[in-house]
Amino acid sequence: MRSIKLIVVHCSAVRPGQRSSAEDIDSWHRSQGWKGIGYHYVVRRDGTVELGRPLEEVGAHCYHHNRYSIGICYEGGLDEAGKAADTRTPEQKRVLRELLEELHQRFPEAVIVGHRDLTHDRKCPCFDAVREYQELQPPDG
Repeated sequence: MRSIKLIVVHCSAVRPGQRSSAEDIDSWHRSQGWKGIGYHYVVRRDGTVELGRPLEEVGAHCYHHNRYSIGICYEGGLDEAGKAADTRTPEQKRVLRELLEELHQRFPEAVIVGHRDLTHDRKCPCFDAVREYQELQPPDG
């Protein structure tokens, strides 16, 4: 298994009426010339977790950090007007936390961050992941 130092939370940057399943994202990423979906997990609006790349494979979700990170994307991130917004449903919030708790158990030294914390020109995931999951951070994180 790869050495995991970061768990990076993303949004798919779609409006409430738009769909972004793992299959959709895989298609979008392939159309950009990638080998497939760049995220390891996708959390749908109904709370379903879909698998993307296997954890053993390097993702393609955060430039300069892919080699040692896991990428999780939630469906949403834009409001009806197309502006950045925390659009997570109650189901997404619950399941995302459960997934992060599980990954924290497996990779206790990994720091949980939002994409925006590593790439400052982004608003993704449209909420403060570091603050929201602070109790899941490693002691030094």
